Amino acid sequence: MIASATWPREKPEDERLLWIDPGARAFIDSRVGDLPSILRRGDLLVVNDAATLPASLRALRDDGVPFEIRLLALADGGASTCWRAVLFGRGDWRQRTEERPAPPLLFEGERVRVAGGAIARVLSVDAVSPRLLRLAFEGDAASMWRAIYSGGRPVQYSYLEGPLALWHVQSGFAARPWAVESPSAGRPLTFSVLERLRGRGVAVAAVTHAAGLSSTGDAALDAILPLEERYDVPAATVRAVADARARGGRVVAVGTTVVRALEGCAAAHGGELVAGEGQTDLRIGAHSELHVADGLLTGIHERATTHFDLMCAFAPVEELDRAIVHAERAGYLQHEFGDSVLVLPR
Repeated sequence: MIASATWPREKPEDERLLWIDPGARAFIDSRVGDLPSILRRGDLLVVNDAATLPASLRALRDDGVPFEIRLLALADGGASTCWRAVLFGRGDWRQRTEERPAPPLLFEGERVRVAGGAIARVLSVDAVSPRLLRLAFEGDAASMWRAIYSGGRPVQYSYLEGPLALWHVQSGFAARPWAVESPSAGRPLTFSVLERLRGRGVAVAAVTHAAGLSSTGDAALDAILPLEERYDVPAATVRAVADARARGGRVVAVGTTVVRALEGCAAAHGGELVAGEGQTDLRIGAHSELHVADGLLTGIHERATTHFDLMCAFAPVEELDRAIVHAERAGYLQHEFGDSVLVLPR
């Protein structure tokens, strides 16, 4: 198994980059800071500019039983105080999600107290699992956001060595607070790297995609992840993709969330990328037809994850397996503060 990165590193652009060239059936050890010399003039890099929310909230039932709410997605296209959420039992991020005790059962109409001084009411409980529900914060949107930002913490997992601050999980270009887990593929793209990319004729554009939870510790819930997620593809990004195509450039998605946004949007419009907001539950794998993305910059992902399945749309599974074996032997690190993989033909 590939070792986990346990804390953000001081110089992200010095982190390792494994370049997989599926056409040549080869891979090359490099650094994130080398991207400007790897990509070609005319290429387009598309990032996810979603900021990461403090989506982990301590909560209490009326009888004083503690539990944790992890927000999944803001319902109704962001126009309300309603959320889809997952419940966790007593404990915190220091325990593996699989080892957390079951949360208390909540019922439709029940009200709970949430860190930050808010009250939330259960709207419905999903048939898949009693841990998956829809809830609404009482009061207006402003009071909801105050409670989330004053009482919430970033979602994190037990392989990390300490509690994360919110700034640890933001990219340098984070904008709208849509993501409940960090779109971490863009984290090592410092302003220096982006400036050098533009200086070499590589364009940069953005989408906003509401990255959801990667794990709940519940096999039934994890089997249906990722759930439907919200995206916004700006008109400027649609033009940038068209311009890259016109000049013979390649479209490189930074992260699986960007692939889902671009390809989910295209799938909803007959294979054409169209500007605007939408929702996607598209699952991408080895047999998926890609309409927009030619390459992928992402983290190190092992088999039996939806992230690895998505990578199989860009390279044969045998090549990815070989690369993962090499990454383990060469000491690459995985997870959100780990090293990167570029899947792109030369």
